[in-house]
Amino acid sequence: MVNWSAIDTVLLDMDGTLLDLHFDNYFWLEHLPIRYAAHHACDLESAQQYLHNLSSSLQGSLNWYCLDYWSTQIDMDVEALKIEVRHLIHFRPGTAEFLAFLQAQGKQAILVTNAHPKAMRLKLQASGLDKHLQTCLSSHDFQLAKENPGFWDRLREHADLDYTRCLFIDDSLNVLRRAQAEGVRNLLHVLQPDMSQAIRPKAEFPGLVHFTELMAP
Repeated sequence: MVNWSAIDTVLLDMDGTLLDLHFDNYFWLEHLPIRYAAHHACDLESAQQYLHNLSSSLQGSLNWYCLDYWSTQIDMDVEALKIEVRHLIHFRPGTAEFLAFLQAQGKQAILVTNAHPKAMRLKLQASGLDKHLQTCLSSHDFQLAKENPGFWDRLREHADLDYTRCLFIDDSLNVLRRAQAEGVRNLLHVLQPDMSQAIRPKAEFPGLVHFTELMAP
């Protein structure tokens, strides 16, 4: 699937790629509505509808990922609420083995996530993911989400990357499309970001279910 002789750097998404997206899905769709309803003394259905509408209005923007913005909007400490369910933060199967494989192959591994720095810190602490990576970058440091025009140009300049010799792995089609439009040559689409859900159908990019597919001789 990958010609490793043509790759120097592997750019890796975090949620749904290295980490199981079940944590995030559970938090936003189940845990937060319950806690919001209790805090604001409303019924669960009203809480779910309000949070859904807010999320829909923000999707694709940096604020969609910003814990500080969400905390202000809902008058609750979202970081503290995430900590309540931090035990659900786990690697996707094969993540540790794949990162060890990259190290053995002499490849640079860089985390490139839309997660807010507070969320990234929580997940790195809970998983130990940073011990396997050379650099961990949040899109908030660039003031653009990964799917926003210009993000990949800013990243290339910041990290001095040759995108013709980079592999980028992500579970978001919108993010992959933007990376391709801004010059990233080698792209893989994670088809099962939440391990509790079914495998998604393949789209326009090569699909990946398990990292073992990338480590075959």
